[in-house]
Amino acid sequence: MKVSRGRGSYMWIVGLGWIVAAMAAVPAAAQEPPPVRIAVIEAMSGPFANTGEAIMRNLRFAVARVNARGGVKLADGRHRLELVPLDSKNQVDEALLLLRSVADQSIRIVMQGNSSAVAAGLIDGVNRHNQRNPGQRIVFLNYSAVDPALTNEKCSPWHFRFDASSDMRLAALTEVLKRDAAVRKAYLINQDYSFGHQVAQSARAMLRAKRPDVQIVADEFHPIGKVKDFAPYAAKIVASGADTVITGNWGNDLTLLVKAAREAGVKGSFYTFYGNALGAPAALADAGVGKVRAVAEWHYNAGEPDMDRAYDDYRKMFPRPSDDYLNARMLHMTDMLAAALEQAGAVDAAAVARRLSGMRWTAEGADLWMRPDDHQAIKPLYVFTMQKAGQGAVRRDVEGSGYGFETTLKVPAADLALPTTCKMAKLPD
Repeated sequence: MKVSRGRGSYMWIVGLGWIVAAMAAVPAAAQEPPPVRIAVIEAMSGPFANTGEAIMRNLRFAVARVNARGGVKLADGRHRLELVPLDSKNQVDEALLLLRSVADQSIRIVMQGNSSAVAAGLIDGVNRHNQRNPGQRIVFLNYSAVDPALTNEKCSPWHFRFDASSDMRLAALTEVLKRDAAVRKAYLINQDYSFGHQVAQSARAMLRAKRPDVQIVADEFHPIGKVKDFAPYAAKIVASGADTVITGNWGNDLTLLVKAAREAGVKGSFYTFYGNALGAPAALADAGVGKVRAVAEWHYNAGEPDMDRAYDDYRKMFPRPSDDYLNARMLHMTDMLAAALEQAGAVDAAAVARRLSGMRWTAEGADLWMRPDDHQAIKPLYVFTMQKAGQGAVRRDVEGSGYGFETTLKVPAADLALPTTCKMAKLPD
């Protein structure tokens, strides 16, 4: 595994036994260097609690792997990584109060992702804090808030996005859609906030460019995290005659939507960002076979041997079917942070940010470049389609559902390096 910035390489090997030992370890001596604390500001309660819990499992696994190899080597010795989970309840105001608490606790690294609105608020909050407190700066690592604005007009030298933007995800999805002759009428349905509106806007633009013959029969928004019964929306999809649904919905807003669609008899395809987990495949069952597509940097049947081994270790740590949701980007992000900390030699936000900016990471199937122009991760994306487990290349199912995904198309990073309008501020010395 290698990280390159024109200097050497960063190699490591990890096994399940080391991970278990690291999680069980107790500091052997009082003089052990203090841990490097990482605040995770995320929805741990409310309608999106399941997504927050999934994030924490991913990060616990990723951090355990780093600690299993001895943590990070800084100038004063080796330090373990330690997660500090904080419940934002998916509210911007709550997240900003937690950010103040993070600063008061002298935590220098913040992670968040499950809301672009919260991420935008945190970018502003981190910028203000760092300007006012140059000796206590914070760096913000974003694993899944994908509104393009975050690396365009709101870009910040302190913010790094490790997920693909919604425009990048749609660019990959529409490469498959443009080849899909069955698509004639598309129904757009998204959550009613900044991210959902950006998905709808970009979907319209990309359909015009790639499939001008496709009729958009509806462009609908619904309240985020508040709809308990999507049956009325599913009925409208049926009535519209749409053969394709395009949605950026996530969490329960996606699971409940696809469940209602199945019950209403929606026969068309779903082009989704996140239709591969958190109950969506089980909710669709046979109705989703060959019709539900999702997009990510990796999936369980992508055929990446190193990620296959990582997945097996993750499942040994979290064996329950409901816990089966591993994201490759969580591992890559945590390992890149560890590399940046070691190169910086200290938990210094500006030094870490300088190392992350422009970093290239090639490990466990990754081919990731943290573009310095906007701090957007540039990487290939897989588009994959739901199938019954055991068919063709579908060796692994999702969440014990009996349904998995097979690769439809792998889109090269070069095709997803979309232009940016970011005017990146210079990091302070």
